[in-house]
Amino acid sequence: MKSSLRTTIVVACLAALAAGGGWWRSHGEADPLADLLVAEATIGNVQQTVQATGTLRPVRLVAVGAQVSGRITAMKVAIGDTVKAGDLVATIDSVTREYDLKSAEAALADVRAQKRQKEASLVYAEAVLERETATFAKQASSRDALESARATVATTRAQIDSLAAQITEAEVKVDTAKVDLGYTRIVAPIDGTVLLVVAQEGQTVNAVQSAPTIVVLGRIDRMTVRAEISEADAPKVRVGQPVVFSILGDLDRRWEGRLEALDPAPDTLRSDNQITSSSTSTTSSSSSSSSSSSSAIYYYGRFDVPNPDGVLRTYMTAQVKVILGEAEGVVTVPTAALSSAGSGGERSVEVVGAGGTTTRRTVTVGLDDKVRAEIRSGLRAGERVVVGRRSAEARTPSMPGPPGGL
Repeated sequence: MKSSLRTTIVVACLAALAAGGGWWRSHGEADPLADLLVAEATIGNVQQTVQATGTLRPVRLVAVGAQVSGRITAMKVAIGDTVKAGDLVATIDSVTREYDLKSAEAALADVRAQKRQKEASLVYAEAVLERETATFAKQASSRDALESARATVATTRAQIDSLAAQITEAEVKVDTAKVDLGYTRIVAPIDGTVLLVVAQEGQTVNAVQSAPTIVVLGRIDRMTVRAEISEADAPKVRVGQPVVFSILGDLDRRWEGRLEALDPAPDTLRSDNQITSSSTSTTSSSSSSSSSSSSAIYYYGRFDVPNPDGVLRTYMTAQVKVILGEAEGVVTVPTAALSSAGSGGERSVEVVGAGGTTTRRTVTVGLDDKVRAEIRSGLRAGERVVVGRRSAEARTPSMPGPPGGL
């Protein structure tokens, strides 16, 4: 009895499984969209952008250096201090510069005294010449005495002219000494914030070969973004286009601006042998060209943004988007639904009609952000389009297990 009951149950389960399999086969074959991935055209917004990585810099960045050599006797600022143009930043030992000024002033005084002496000699020589001229006219003196008097006057005048030139030279030396003495007081050339202090109090700086940097100042109330735009995107970018960016430390916040400049050449131009060398050999030129072609080329776009709260800091990395175009409230479809552009630039989509039939339809495509594309004509919101096809594995239905765990 038990064996007969178990046999009946097994036969019933097998019949149910066969019926279920037949249902899956009949319905799977009857559904024409079983192997299609379909999406609906919807109303939405599309924003086409160019992505770039940028670096933040103060709108003005100045390395304040020393123009005279000597020991730093006082450092008046620290990192983070705000200074105004003309504020004292540091002082350099001024003793030798003061001595140089005194020496130059003494040399100037000496030359001026010599000039006054010669001017007095000229007065006497002119008087002698006047007397010799009068006596010679009366034939009371010789011509030689007259010519000697004339030569003395001319020589004295020339000496005075020479001393006048020496006075000018000495005055320049005095002015130079004063300027050098002033250079021992290093002042801020701009309003800004101290970003870096390079030298320390007591350190000796040598300005003979190059001007050593003492501090670095920057105006951080307004920052400049320098964005690297790839050569593939550069033709699409125009000065005046809106830009937005965020920083790694605050990805949710957006800063906005407008592109103010786009460099006409990449930074690699400064090291291009064909530009910097007038006698480049064919071998080196070929090597340079090969090297240039194998490396990425970027053109720098720049724009300024206000930084009143100081959140933007020097050399932060900015994730920049240059907005090429925006469309709001338009018909959109997934970009995957679009065919490749034809020879005339035409695009098409496969539209799902009534009963699951599909037809190819030409559409006019507007902006495309590579996720969704704007459809300007040829398709209405609500219509369905094919975005892909399922794989064979995805189309195979899974068979349900037998009831009761058998």
